[in-house]
Amino acid sequence: QVQLVESGGGLVQAGGALRLSCAASGLTFSIYSMGWFRQAPGKEREFVTAITWSGSSTFYAESVKGRFTISRDNAKNTVYLQMNSLKPEDTAAYYCAARRHFDSGYAKDYTYDYWGRGTQVTVSS
Repeated sequence: QVQLVESGGGLVQAGGALRLSCAASGLTFSIYSMGWFRQAPGKEREFVTAITWSGSSTFYAESVKGRFTISRDNAKNTVYLQMNSLKPEDTAAYYCAARRHFDSGYAKDYTYDYWGRGTQVTVSS
């Protein structure tokens, strides 16, 4: 079965950094585009970043540009999210997602095929 398992979340002070990992299994990882979404309490799921299957292109929400970096290691079936200069408004559950095809719909959560269970990131002031 397809599984996406996030890890690396936790509690961090504003200005700090965290690195999230998403380990994938049960799929041909190298042909899937990958994305990260987040959801804060009482809010809709929000696009954070995405990366194409080869890692040649990346895309970011305006709110995280310059602070977050997505990367992938196809040999390890893992995608990463490096989060620097964290702000309290970054507090959310972060979800890893996989998409068979990449197009302009990359920021739409309903276009993704598989989802992880999430990892909580809490940023204190």
